[in-house]
Amino acid sequence: MRWWQHLRQWGQAIQQLARARVSSLKGFGALFLVGVSLSVAISACSGGNGSNSATQNPAASPVAANKQDVELTLVSFAVTKAAHDAIVPKFVEQWKQEHNQNVTFKTSYGGSGSQTRAVIDGLEADVVHLALALDTSRIEKAGLIEPGWEKEVPDNGIVSKSVAALVTRPDNPKGIKTWEDLAKDGVSLITADPKTSGIARWNFLTLWNSAIKTGASEEQALDFVTRVYGNVPILTKDAREATDVFFKQGQGDALINYENEILLAQQKGEKVSYIIPDVNISIDNPIAVVDRNVDKHGTREVAEAFVKYLFTPEGSL
Repeated sequence: MRWWQHLRQWGQAIQQLARARVSSLKGFGALFLVGVSLSVAISACSGGNGSNSATQNPAASPVAANKQDVELTLVSFAVTKAAHDAIVPKFVEQWKQEHNQNVTFKTSYGGSGSQTRAVIDGLEADVVHLALALDTSRIEKAGLIEPGWEKEVPDNGIVSKSVAALVTRPDNPKGIKTWEDLAKDGVSLITADPKTSGIARWNFLTLWNSAIKTGASEEQALDFVTRVYGNVPILTKDAREATDVFFKQGQGDALINYENEILLAQQKGEKVSYIIPDVNISIDNPIAVVDRNVDKHGTREVAEAFVKYLFTPEGSL
């Protein structure tokens, strides 16, 4: 049995979501698919009034006090690399001018699900910028991030946003204009693997939502999503690889990806034909300091400053 045929087994969780009468995507955080079962869940923001004592006392950081060089480990999902490459040097320069301290960054990029598991399994990230809030919440549940992380910075920790884009071949020979067209016979779709990629989970939710918003029942929505994934010849590990498979390898008639990623492809000279369907989703990406690791490394002051910098006009992603 091909993996996508198991979608019918995963439908129970989606149906529970629908029965909860969630009327719009603004009413909940992120839907995810994880592990072999790719079970679907809602990420709800949890409030918190507590704060870490080190946050209130920057002098507690021996690195900052001694003005020694600081290394921050930034772990993020694949498509943020270009943005970080542009922004990090500006933060490093500003911090040097204001604090007379050198900061270097050690970075890791990959599918959001894979990155989340890596941090939980021991990758000592100081800062995590992931594709969806649920991945950050998983790190919180593992005891690495303190509850209330989303209240420490503006916008509930959402530092970057995008929408789902539907990319076609030049002149759109298959006549693909809506999400519904992806379920047609003879259409080949490229998307990332929901087991490893945050965008793939957003893609799944986008497809499900498009069916529900156009009047489909739960069973009809599940059947639609199943048929769409039946047209997927290859599942890539992340959004960046999906883009490469579509553009560089020439596979597929259509690609679902972040609009931000498509704009980056255009900046690199790719001729991109894409549509932003009216029925869509706000793809919200959170950032957080990994409390246990920054306290271990003595990097809290710099890590928190970097996260806050990303919410300034100079550091906007």
